[in-house]
Amino acid sequence: MEQIGEKLKALRLQRGLTTRQLAEVLQISQAQISRIENGLRQPTGDLIVRMADFFGVSLDKLMRDELDLD
Repeated sequence: MEQIGEKLKALRLQRGLTTRQLAEVLQISQAQISRIENGLRQPTGDLIVRMADFFGVSLDKLMRDELDLD
């Protein structure tokens, strides 16, 4: 089962973004991005919505067990 942090990292890398760049876009700290990607922190509902909007994926795809990046 993929965690949301793994999905976030995969989407970020697919776009060629650094954690710093993504943090700026999502208006959170770079440390927070790292914690989410490493499974140390869960994003808030509001942040999940912003991530889905930025990456152009549905909340359903972001929250389900697997994410098809194609």
